[in-house]
Amino acid sequence: MVEIPTSQPTRICLVRHGETEWNAARRIQGQIDIGLNEIGMRQAEAAGRWLRGAGIAAVYGSDLKRAWATAQAIGRALGLVPVAVPEMRERRYGVFEGLTYDEAKAKYPAGYAAFEGRNANYDFENGESLLAMFERVTGKLQEIAAGHPGQNVVVVLHGGVLDIINRFVRGNSLETPRDFLIPNAGLNWIAAVDGRWHIETWAETEHLEAGALDELPS
Repeated sequence: MVEIPTSQPTRICLVRHGETEWNAARRIQGQIDIGLNEIGMRQAEAAGRWLRGAGIAAVYGSDLKRAWATAQAIGRALGLVPVAVPEMRERRYGVFEGLTYDEAKAKYPAGYAAFEGRNANYDFENGESLLAMFERVTGKLQEIAAGHPGQNVVVVLHGGVLDIINRFVRGNSLETPRDFLIPNAGLNWIAAVDGRWHIETWAETEHLEAGALDELPS
């Protein structure tokens, strides 16, 4: 028997922040507070223009500079004041932060193997494990959804956070290899109705003139 929804869906547009110089250099940012580059700012503004007709009721954003500047650009386009959500910050990559992926692999080969193999308990020597990140991110996501029943909202966040949310919505393991893209300033629509989550669209970049960089292995 097919279940008929009893309420209107809450739709959330998850927007990865625009490009930074460290994205372009393939350098691991984590919670180091790097701002947008010129390309990233244009991407943020393009996302805002694209979302003008989407009936957005609220804008939330990680308080790290690259996400917050993206949220502010979207908010200006929509006439909304963003709300900061520190719970949507990028993963804390501990000793990897500030290194390129190649440098991290060379300097911490065992740790990099755990990272690349998606060991859910590995925390980068006092960084953050996937399990810990899953708890903080999904808890806040559900709180935002509960606060906007039947509405459309935007949440600006990071590549690692999108990786977690995609798995949460699809019911996939944290250890499963990634099979989806996470482009800078990409639009990712998810929806919740009667406690059930699903993905509507993922990694939309039609609003960007020249495409976008993808998040690296995560």
